[in-house]
Amino acid sequence: MNIYYHPLYTYGIDSNSSFPRERYELIRNSLEAESNNGLINFVEPIKADVRDIYRAHTKDYVDRFLNSKLSNKEIREIGLKPWSSAIVDRTMFLTGGSLKALEDINNGSPISSNLGGGTHHAYKDKGSGFCIFNDLAICALKAINHYNFKKVLIIDLDVHQGDGTASILSSIDEIFTFSMHCKKNFPFVKQKSDLDISLDEGLNDEHYIQILKKSISKLEAIDSDIIFFQAGVDTLKEDRYGKLNLSFDGLSFRNKLIYEFSKRRKNPVIIFMGGGYSKPINKTVKAFVELFTFFSDYSF
Repeated sequence: MNIYYHPLYTYGIDSNSSFPRERYELIRNSLEAESNNGLINFVEPIKADVRDIYRAHTKDYVDRFLNSKLSNKEIREIGLKPWSSAIVDRTMFLTGGSLKALEDINNGSPISSNLGGGTHHAYKDKGSGFCIFNDLAICALKAINHYNFKKVLIIDLDVHQGDGTASILSSIDEIFTFSMHCKKNFPFVKQKSDLDISLDEGLNDEHYIQILKKSISKLEAIDSDIIFFQAGVDTLKEDRYGKLNLSFDGLSFRNKLIYEFSKRRKNPVIIFMGGGYSKPINKTVKAFVELFTFFSDYSF
C-alpha cells in the first residue's frame, strides 16, 4: 500500500497553531519503525494540478487562496491560525497526495492512501474547519469524469459530518455520500448527505458498532466500483473535539467492518485520514497506525 506523505503536512502548519501538526510526522515515524512485511511504501506526492481543484471549487475561491488573497474572515473560518507562509504549498501537496492515491487505484492497485486529506468541511467557494480544498470531492469528481469509474461510494466515519462533501456532491448521481457523525458537534448546521446517521453524545463501542452494522446493511444496496474511506479517529473517547466514547477496540472493529464490506464487493479503497485530536496526541497516533497497518494487506 502506498501512503502519500510530504514533510509540509507537518511543517506547513505554524508551530504556534492549536492544530496538532505533529501527528503526521509521528504517524509516519511509527509506521516506519514497524516492519509491516514491506506492505507499506511511503511516497512523496506532487502538487495537485489546479485544473483538478476547479472540478470541485469555484475558480474565484481557488485563485484567491493560491494568491494569498483570502479575507481575514475566510481565514478565521478555516482555522489553522496563525497562517503559515507555507500553507499554500502544504495544501497543494496534501491535495496532490489524494489525487496520486486515486491514480494508483486507476492503475490497478486495490488500496492506496494519503497520510492527510479527508478535508470534508471545505465547500465549493470557501474553506471551513481546518479544511481548505475538499480532496474527497475533487477525487470523486475526477474518478467519474476522467477515469470513468461508474459509482463512487464515500464512507465518512469522522466524528464530524462531511458537510462540505455533501454540499459539493449533492447533485451528482454517480457519487453516494454516507456520513455517520455526532449530532451535537461541529458543523452545527448540517448538510444533507445521501445517507446521514446522527449519533448521540457519549456513545460507546457496543452501540456504535450496532448502528454501523445497520448502516452498512443499507449500503449493501448501493452500487459502487470504488470506495473512499474518510477514516477519522476523533470518535475516540480521549479526543478533545469528539464527544463520543469509543475505545481502540471499537475503532479496530469499525475498520474491520469497512475492510470486509469493501472486500465483499471487490472494490478498491482509498483511505483519507481525517480528524484526530486526542490529548495526549499519542492516542490519535496509535489509532491511525493501527488503521493503516490493518488495511496494508487489503486486496480482493
